[in-house]
Amino acid sequence: MSPRIMTSMYGLGIDSQLADQMADGLARVETGLREAVRSDYPFVTEASRHLVDAGGKRFRPLLVLLAAQYGDPRSVGVVPAAIVVELTHLATLYHDDVMDEADLRRGASSANARWSNTVAILTGDFLFARASEILADLGPDAVRIQARTFERLCTGQIRETVGPAEGADPVDHHLQVLADKTGSLIATSCQFGALMSGADAQTTATLTRFGEHIGVAFQLADDLVDITSDSAQSGKTPGTDLREGVPTLAALMAMRANDDPWLVDALSRPLHDEVEHGRALSALRAHPALIEAQNEARRWADSARSCLDGLSDDPATEALRALCDYVVNRTG
Repeated sequence: MSPRIMTSMYGLGIDSQLADQMADGLARVETGLREAVRSDYPFVTEASRHLVDAGGKRFRPLLVLLAAQYGDPRSVGVVPAAIVVELTHLATLYHDDVMDEADLRRGASSANARWSNTVAILTGDFLFARASEILADLGPDAVRIQARTFERLCTGQIRETVGPAEGADPVDHHLQVLADKTGSLIATSCQFGALMSGADAQTTATLTRFGEHIGVAFQLADDLVDITSDSAQSGKTPGTDLREGVPTLAALMAMRANDDPWLVDALSRPLHDEVEHGRALSALRAHPALIEAQNEARRWADSARSCLDGLSDDPATEALRALCDYVVNRTG
């Protein structure tokens, strides 16, 4: 079909009618998020709203809303499902910042930096609880999907913490970590949207597969942003992964190249010394491994795009294709 007049929404050029529907849906998600994090104890509300108010891309709710276009997007469970995936994502951010000892998140002080690790961890748990409460009204299938997603989120974090088994390829191990930690929830976002809207089983499976692949591409690109951008662009402290010794694809590929002994040593450990950290960040930015990692992110985005080939050629599919370009070209 010929595309109708396109407009910009979420950095994408998409059909104007669809853009209006997405804007309305995302506004309802924002209202629902603020209702969901409200507690009888004012401090819990303040801590829970900390990252909600800091903004964010709302990438996962957007995918729920777009996937719902393949059924009835007005179905009652669509917006609650979008709230569930964003609450789940926000909860993982509170926990991630504790593990990464990050001071900055979305341009604001992280919860652990503002209050304490304990407050940040318990706030994340509170958000998981609120997500579960909403989910209970969406039926046993949704609860089961969320449970399996949460299992993968935890498994991915454990994989990352423990590291690859002896003899395993560190790059393959890393990609599995990303599939579990990021791809799983983004896949679930697509699955929830399709499921809640009543899309057919084949379409739901296609969108879920798309979500897994675009999720890995999204995280690969996010890790690259941590290397290439500054705080003003990304809202994060640049080089956080390097500082904490968290492996990223670019770092692993630079280590595999083994052409700079100092850099290989630096990438194998946390870098809390500011001089060492700055030197390693500059070296990694200039290393061919950065281009290699960018190309890998594009391959995953291209794979996600190919998943859409069996879907109808309509504004929702056009928007999903545009997302494939967005995730690998963003700077923050």
